[in-house]
Amino acid sequence: MSAQTGRRVDAVVRWFVPGRIEVLGKHTDYAGGRSLLAAVDRGVTVEARFASGDEFIGRTDATPGEVVLMRTGEAPRSGHGASLPEGHWGHYLATVVDRLRSNFGALPPAEIEVSSDLPLASGMSSSSALITAIALALVDLNSITDHPAWRENIATRIDLAGYVACIENGMSFGSLAGHRGVGTFGGSEDHTGMLCGVTGHLGQFSFCPIREEAQIPFPDDLSFVVAVSGVAAEKTGAARDLYNRASLSTLEIVDRWNAQTGRSDVVLADAVASSPDAPDRLRALVAGDDRLAKRLHQFLEESDRIVPAAAAALAAGDLVGFGRLVDQSQRLTTTDLGNQVDETVALARLARERGALAASAFGAGFGGSVWALVPTVDAEEFAAGWLAEYRSQFPDAGARATTLVTRPGDPARPVAIG
Repeated sequence: MSAQTGRRVDAVVRWFVPGRIEVLGKHTDYAGGRSLLAAVDRGVTVEARFASGDEFIGRTDATPGEVVLMRTGEAPRSGHGASLPEGHWGHYLATVVDRLRSNFGALPPAEIEVSSDLPLASGMSSSSALITAIALALVDLNSITDHPAWRENIATRIDLAGYVACIENGMSFGSLAGHRGVGTFGGSEDHTGMLCGVTGHLGQFSFCPIREEAQIPFPDDLSFVVAVSGVAAEKTGAARDLYNRASLSTLEIVDRWNAQTGRSDVVLADAVASSPDAPDRLRALVAGDDRLAKRLHQFLEESDRIVPAAAAALAAGDLVGFGRLVDQSQRLTTTDLGNQVDETVALARLARERGALAASAFGAGFGGSVWALVPTVDAEEFAAGWLAEYRSQFPDAGARATTLVTRPGDPARPVAIG
């Protein structure tokens, strides 16, 4: 037995965490807005067991033979003792270990094995799935759910999604104090889709705090075809700065609003909901700043009008209306949010031209993927034709592009060993 955890020293746990498709809700979650989400049938699997030595050991099937080593509170390093480059998955392991230790006390070293069939840097949240899977495996291995601080703060899957999001962004959650995150000022949309999805449904959620607003049945005869553009949607370096700029713009609007009104709203959705005329007052407040005016317009349209209207259209079987609303969202992400590249714009357009019922870029942007809604019986043929046409227009990125067919799948879950 482990004296620190009460678990058998030969215990092994395994968790699967799916990727997610952000059907709608582009850069809305961290501002308290709405999203329409689905877990997918691909994801990240983490197996964990106690280590025999005094270091955490990490391995992944993405780079066979590579070993990541770290001691609690120290920077992770390669098996040869070299520092790991920015964006290396070992930093995510360190982020999770350090946060759990900070909130729940010392953790005995563990061996972590990571495998994934989720495309990397695709906008399907491979990094959030990795962080969530490592966290769930270590929580399970160390029986952290029995810790008084856990029971005080985390009672539901929604609570868990909020906490894991805070591991990633470094913020506090309830009485669980914040700790160094991964450097992105993101929200909890990804983690909510992964942990709170319902098989065969699209979940409508609002955020800050997370609230489930609806679960909309997904038509039995339809599937998502996802085209991974071949332009990596990284959250490191320059791409991370662009992502953070979109996030920080909403905080800048809130700061101006609070200074003018004397309020103390935390996120943009709180300001919007503060009075019936708040949206008009916010528009007037940023009217002289084109960047902030566009960001506000995109948020209001996406969160308050498009997401609920699209969910209602899908629930009513109005696929034409659903497609038109998705088109509006896609236009706004180009004209107002400004997080698209030529390749993802073209993929959405080509999908609609080929007869997709709806199509949109999703995720952080600045690369990544586009989903297209098509009849399941046509999905593979559609994917092949869509990809071929894209490759003819963008041969460089197209050489790296791939497609997959998926439907709303199961949320995160433990996987039996043996």
